[in-house]
Amino acid sequence: MPNQIAELIPRLPEPVRALPRTAIWTYGQLTSAVRPLPGALIIGAQKAGTTALYAWLREHPAVLGPTWKEVNYFDRRFTRGESWYRGHFPNELRLRRVRRRGLEPVVLEASTGYLFHPLAPERTKALLPAARLVALVRDPVTRAYSHYQHEVALGREPLSFEDAIDREDERMDGELERMLADPAYFSYAWWNYTYLARGRYAEQLERWLAVFPEEQLLIVPTDDLGKSPRETYARVLSHLHVPPHELGEYPRVFGRDYAAMSTETRSRLSAQFAEPNSRLYELIGRDLGWT
Repeated sequence: MPNQIAELIPRLPEPVRALPRTAIWTYGQLTSAVRPLPGALIIGAQKAGTTALYAWLREHPAVLGPTWKEVNYFDRRFTRGESWYRGHFPNELRLRRVRRRGLEPVVLEASTGYLFHPLAPERTKALLPAARLVALVRDPVTRAYSHYQHEVALGREPLSFEDAIDREDERMDGELERMLADPAYFSYAWWNYTYLARGRYAEQLERWLAVFPEEQLLIVPTDDLGKSPRETYARVLSHLHVPPHELGEYPRVFGRDYAAMSTETRSRLSAQFAEPNSRLYELIGRDLGWT
């Protein structure tokens, strides 16, 4: 796919990706006046199939986006300002090319921290009140373990999975309060070690629904991407108000192999998530069968 190189940038080591990213940021900000804001956002959840969905959507001839996924404006980079954010998006010339093909362009952004960040809904509403939003939700036990393996692979997690989830509250002690008090504060613990908290979806979705109308938010279970990709893709396109489109294939993106979670740990976490999952099922009107 033509977007694979752009999708790879965020997964390179920080020193390697810093140079091209900084150059693009600088040029984009200088030309921000001719760059429209996005009309659609994939807001999360992390490790829930957002990279695959974003890649699929970028194959649509009407969908445009930044050079890479994860701009992270409404969570960790909000203090950089609107012109910095605008600088990531295609300029008006690219939008005109789409219109010449008889299509109305949709500018899309995807950052998985938005769903979870306590201030992201209000920030997004203030700048993008008409945005079409897509949230993916994955079995929180499986999501937590995938998140943990991601941190281990990046060299950021020295603990075992069991120790990491047991110490999650301790690591986050005081961090949320600091984030709320200081918009410029970046919480390393919140960004990396919130394995269980990110899986309590209902409370996060309720924050978004408190400021956005229900019809602007589409909630997509990750399992739907695998079990019925064509139909799920069509449902997302309809939500974004773009014409139907067929892909030749609907691949997974950036899968990783690792050892299975222990049966004991999975059972413990399944019980722990029973109430939050029930709350989500009631919110979306669908039992996802997560156990």
